[in-house]
Amino acid sequence: ISLLISKPMAKMSMGVKIINQPSNVDEAWIVDTVRKFSDKAGIKMPEVGIYEGEPNAFATGAFKNSALVAVSTGLLHGMAREEIEAVIGHEVAHVANGDMVTMALIQGVMNTFVVFLSRAIGYAIDSFLRRNDENSSGPGIGYMVTTVVLDILFGVLASIIVAWFSRQREFRADAGAAQLMGRKQ
Repeated sequence: ISLLISKPMAKMSMGVKIINQPSNVDEAWIVDTVRKFSDKAGIKMPEVGIYEGEPNAFATGAFKNSALVAVSTGLLHGMAREEIEAVIGHEVAHVANGDMVTMALIQGVMNTFVVFLSRAIGYAIDSFLRRNDENSSGPGIGYMVTTVVLDILFGVLASIIVAWFSRQREFRADAGAAQLMGRKQ
């Protein structure tokens, strides 16, 4: 669900203006650059947008062939065209690599393990602590405390794994941008 609503949410939260018809030279250049890179990457042309903000850009979308690539006005005004081209190439590489889907799935799997393991261990500890209590019903304090502590601990460990994987995807997108630009990696 988060992937399916990612484009509308990004447009709304970032105030992205979709460039359907370029209204100036910069917008036309951005659209042409995204088109050139998406053709080279073998994906359908993403929607292209621009938003007000500090130098940045992002790509989002649930599917490779219906993504959004957006750049900020700060990026356009603060960097040279070749630098902006590299950033756009990086974002198109994210789309071509399917990074949005991959990262959402990895985060979801990690969250599932965090919740499952903390509950299973919490249940085992609570059962051990209440083994002689015959009139107990439902989970006890052992379950509650264990699951909260393990949710935090496993959550931190899971976020480290997700962050590591995210870094690998960033490096891969950098390499993809170099390739799209015809540069050595």
